[in-house]
Amino acid sequence: MLELRHIKAITLDLDDTLWPVGPVIHRSEAAMSAWLTPRAPKTAAVFADPVQRLALRQAVQAARPDIGHDLGTLRREVIRLGLSRQGEDTSLVEDAYSVFITERMRVDLYEDSLEALAWLSARYPVVALSNGNADVHQVGIGQFFKAGLSAQDFGSGKPDVKIFHAGAQAAGVQPHEVLHVGDDAKLDVLGALDAGMQTAWVNRDGKDWTHEAQPHVTVSDMGQLCQLLQT
Repeated sequence: MLELRHIKAITLDLDDTLWPVGPVIHRSEAAMSAWLTPRAPKTAAVFADPVQRLALRQAVQAARPDIGHDLGTLRREVIRLGLSRQGEDTSLVEDAYSVFITERMRVDLYEDSLEALAWLSARYPVVALSNGNADVHQVGIGQFFKAGLSAQDFGSGKPDVKIFHAGAQAAGVQPHEVLHVGDDAKLDVLGALDAGMQTAWVNRDGKDWTHEAQPHVTVSDMGQLCQLLQT
């Protein structure tokens, strides 16, 4: 059960908590492939094939485990490897990535997210904690956040307790005074529990909880979370 009197700040996941990320990534991949087609057609064909695209990503991850937390650098290296293997112009990397990341910032919020963000931010400092590379200001919701920490900028990602503790520090409170909210059981809930925070699992799809440690509360959407925080 939540200890409401202890909550002085909110840390909040982004992808699949405030918006569905799958369609965003699919659209961004398609935009990049379309941009590459007249400039590097063989590479564009590779990136249009999910199997080949995944193989490239796995090759980069195996060769560069040091950049696993940095999705921007990881994607640039995947683009570079794709172009190199096809004998096409590797100077296209930055422009191709720019096309991808511009589209990546176009998200469709869940219906409950905007109202919930407004409600939460009026009552608590809210800090974004994300392993992804969405930026709350570029997405258009920066006004609701006191700060935002991403794994690629911080140097490590969830479930590392360091990024949770940094989120608490950005909010100006102690970790035990934070409620962390997110959809990922391991990255969000277990990570935040290890960091000494209270946790809210946003379970939009009715998944089963399969871990011994439990979230303090499970909600089906952000609106339900706000209702619980009012009780």
